[in-house]
Amino acid sequence: MRKTLLLFLSVFFLQFSHAQSPEITSWILNTDSSKGYNNILSNVQMVQYSANNVYVSSTCIPGYDIGPWAGNPNTPANQNFVFKITRNPQKNTGTLIATNLGHIGIWTNGVSIFNPKDAMSYNNQGVWNQNAIVVEGPSFDDCLGHPAPNGEYHHHLNPTCLYNDSNATVHSPIIGFAFDGFPIYGAYGYSDTQGGGGIRRMQSSYHKRNITKRTTLPGGAAASSAGPDVSGTYPIGYYIEDFEYIKGSGDLDEHNGRFCKTPEYPQGMYCYFVTLDSNLIAEYPYVLGTTYYGTVQSGNTGPGSGHNTISESVTVYNGTNQTRMPESNAMRLFPNPAGEKVVLWLENGMPSNLKLELRNSSGTLVFSQDFIQPMVSNTLDLKELAPGMYHLSVFSGSMRWNRTLQIQ
Repeated sequence: MRKTLLLFLSVFFLQFSHAQSPEITSWILNTDSSKGYNNILSNVQMVQYSANNVYVSSTCIPGYDIGPWAGNPNTPANQNFVFKITRNPQKNTGTLIATNLGHIGIWTNGVSIFNPKDAMSYNNQGVWNQNAIVVEGPSFDDCLGHPAPNGEYHHHLNPTCLYNDSNATVHSPIIGFAFDGFPIYGAYGYSDTQGGGGIRRMQSSYHKRNITKRTTLPGGAAASSAGPDVSGTYPIGYYIEDFEYIKGSGDLDEHNGRFCKTPEYPQGMYCYFVTLDSNLIAEYPYVLGTTYYGTVQSGNTGPGSGHNTISESVTVYNGTNQTRMPESNAMRLFPNPAGEKVVLWLENGMPSNLKLELRNSSGTLVFSQDFIQPMVSNTLDLKELAPGMYHLSVFSGSMRWNRTLQIQ
């Protein structure tokens, strides 16, 4: 009987932790029928999930005020989207998939992510493609978004009203998911990919080319047709082909991401980052590069896409069945504030063999310990640590519990 119970609990925790992973819990759910632009329901209306997929239903209208859009005749409209996000994203080992026109991902508030192009090119030849941030930028609202001709409100770059994009003291949150299933973070991450070294702004590895004539493409190949000479009318950056990728020159790869540890993925995950300069101005490629890192499921991209039919058994996520148990019941620290030692106590029912990490206020990992157990006094030696505020986490897989610890 005891062996059967233990087996049941093990299976339960495995299923529960898998069910409550970031691709389910990161969305901004509209739980009170709040309205946004033009009295349309805002943010995400429903999140449903199976073992392999998450289905996100949204109007594509954010919960914050949007508009006006100078020179843009389009009006945001309810898109009634149902996007399908894989729960098992995989690196693409074959031909890379281009981030084409239209939505290439979805922000956590259900608004669409577009790539840097504006659908126009020099002499309509498809060689020198206009940069939407430069050409359409004057029509962006204060939140850096605008509506497409079909009424689809979207961002080509950092959605500044979605989160605090100027907070350089902590790791940026997940602010979206690309359609290959990999998460998109704000601009700040851990300095090293193993979760240490403090917090800093992630640097793009794309740079403006040093050219005066547009006769070659990035990489040096001859262009099939020339673009206009660089000038005040067509400055460097006017076309996306004005940028080149220089491997290793920044933190991020050609897709604008990297494999790294994050607060939500302590074991590591490939993650995209929005890119900003030191003045918080968006830097190319802004969100994703010209290709996805992973494979892309059908139904999300292309004309008329984003209206997936759910043909499998799913569970509705209501925003309350979180993996994080209430800290007051699950995990206690005493004394807090602490001196040279602190005792960590985990209640009965918590998983065994948890990993512990302690980070300072800059996000630098200063202490870690394996095999943390419930129902025992876990004493931590703090005498080598400077006074200040620290963030303590214990976790197993995607299950995580957090506490703030003050050391005096």
